[in-house]
Amino acid sequence: MHEPKPDSGETLRLLERIRDGSPAFDELFQRHRGSLRRAVALRFDPALRARADPSDVVQEAQMEAFRRLPDFLAREPMPFHLWLRKTAQERLIMMRRKHIGASRRTVGQELALPNHSSVMLAQHVLASSGSPSKLVTQEELARRVRQAIGKLPDTDREILLMRTYEGLAYDEISCVLEIEPATARKRYGRALIRLQKLLTQDGLSESQL
Repeated sequence: MHEPKPDSGETLRLLERIRDGSPAFDELFQRHRGSLRRAVALRFDPALRARADPSDVVQEAQMEAFRRLPDFLAREPMPFHLWLRKTAQERLIMMRRKHIGASRRTVGQELALPNHSSVMLAQHVLASSGSPSKLVTQEELARRVRQAIGKLPDTDREILLMRTYEGLAYDEISCVLEIEPATARKRYGRALIRLQKLLTQDGLSESQL
């Protein structure tokens, strides 16, 4: 079994400085701020935008990570970059529950996912090796994929985002979601099947790509 991607040498160096009493947390967090913001922006509920934005989630994650850093240093349950990623995801879930409610996620919400990755995903689940024809433009295909992903159950949607849009390995996904890597692999396969069903129900097929 593969191990999760380790922290960079610079991250490890900064963690060691913090252990030695240096106030280097801000420098450490800054190295990961961009990737955290991208991860949050991918799954930011449009219903939240009137009250907050992805930067607010990242700021809350920074404060929470600073508060919990002694526990992380004592246990080191996973690489620091994945621990931060997990912390940011937890803060996003809490913000969604606070402002929208746990059971009020908009069904069919269109997430802010990049067109290219969405098109590639559609081609994969519909077993096509070609590019969209004039029947369905790439922009329209990407829009339908975003809508279909928004209709998936939370866990399926999260697995797809991590694996397809963020490029996380199953070992990394297992750390963030606290499941076994084999379970992450199975759930990803299940999510692809459900996405394929939604896209075909929407009228898409290989012949249109």
